Amino acid sequence: MSELFNEVDEEVRREQLKKLWDKYSIVFIALMVLVVAGIGGWRGYQYLEAKKAAEAGAAFEKAVELSEQDKHADAEKAFTELAATAPSGYRTLARLRAAAEAASRDPKAAAKMYDDIAADRSVGGEWQDLAKIRAAGLLLDSASYADMQQRLEPSAAPKSTFRHSAREMLALSAWRNNDLTAARKWLDAIDGDGETPPGLRSRAEALQALLPPVAKS
Repeated sequence: MSELFNEVDEEVRREQLKKLWDKYSIVFIALMVLVVAGIGGWRGYQYLEAKKAAEAGAAFEKAVELSEQDKHADAEKAFTELAATAPSGYRTLARLRAAAEAASRDPKAAAKMYDDIAADRSVGGEWQDLAKIRAAGLLLDSASYADMQQRLEPSAAPKSTFRHSAREMLALSAWRNNDLTAARKWLDAIDGDGETPPGLRSRAEALQALLPPVAKS
């Protein structure tokens, strides 16, 4: 008798499953098609992105070769074109390299290119800070200390990635503009930072030696 009931239950379950399938089979098939299409689309996207990255890498290497051959105008053009078409990672690198190539012909134009990168939040904080440092380096001999202070003081803060370079340029700018108080401030910051690179520390000590002694009250 129990076997008969089991067979009946099994038959009822099969009938229920058949009804569910008849009712929802189209929906199920549609979902499966969407899943397969989604996976295929994602794979296709990954392939295209990998292809773009490989092409950008090859173009970047060719531009670097032009720079190494002292063909700076051609290298600048190649990096500029790459910056307009490459994936985001190569785009930022290409913009930085284009500015570096421009520096040999027009430092002020190159500084403007770096300033544009520094103002672009999409490139990321450290790239922005690097662009600020590069721009300031090009303008160090001509800009006022107030201008350099505005450009570099945030990057000179403790724990900032490029604080050592920022402090050195601020000290040099202050010294060049005859602001000895500001020069001592940044030289003291360099001296008091235990992570200051040895070479930079030596240059700071040499500059410190050029300053007149502090007047005693």
